[in-house]
Amino acid sequence: MENQQSALSAAAKFATPNLRQGITQLATSIGLFLIACGLTYWAAQVSLWLGLALAIPTGALLVRVFIVQHDCGHGSFFASRLANDIVGTICSLMTWTPYANWRRQHAGHHANWNNLDRRNSGTDMYSHCLTVAEYRAMSPWRRFLYRVPRHPIVAHVLIPPLVFFALYRVPFDTPQGWSLERRTVYWTDLGIVAIVVALGLTLGFMSVLAVQVPIVATAAVIGVWLFAVQHRFEDVRWLRQKDWSFVKAALGG
Repeated sequence: MENQQSALSAAAKFATPNLRQGITQLATSIGLFLIACGLTYWAAQVSLWLGLALAIPTGALLVRVFIVQHDCGHGSFFASRLANDIVGTICSLMTWTPYANWRRQHAGHHANWNNLDRRNSGTDMYSHCLTVAEYRAMSPWRRFLYRVPRHPIVAHVLIPPLVFFALYRVPFDTPQGWSLERRTVYWTDLGIVAIVVALGLTLGFMSVLAVQVPIVATAAVIGVWLFAVQHRFEDVRWLRQKDWSFVKAALGG
């Protein structure tokens, strides 16, 4: 308990949004990403291979844009909720991640992460686990089905682009009662289509395909890997409901 209080006290000074730092972060994340995008499109006109090479660091910058969107979703980037929602929505058109829907889904993740009794509520493959006893009790076939999607190549190379390109385009796992969140998925899709069409008519659709796909794919791979290693590591703590709390989950998981 003393260690928890000490950690909370040390983190308290970072709990209040700082407008100056927020604007600086926007400039060094969204601003640099847009500049890098422009350079990547220019490079693709010169050489496809040069464009693909620049798409990798540009994709890394897109991860920073996603971090801004993440913090806006937590209501922590700005003091104003409206400002958070506006910036988060703008980020979603770059990250291809519907802001309002992801925000609510992610809140469910935080509400249940590290809770062994609520693993099937608000969690995903990258923040889910079995106990050793549960795994040993499975048949060889079920163990195989459990391990295949979690193989590093499948989980960290193949699945992440599929999630961002395809699964985020439809509210497949969004409850029917989340009407706003379901609508924003399609609004995000329309915004992405509008941007792609505008870029395609200006620069050529093959250029857009050659640049935008590797940028988003790179960001997806890096971002999902970061998420995975943040939540699944050797000393991570999983707790039963009676012992679980937000603080324990945050500091131990």
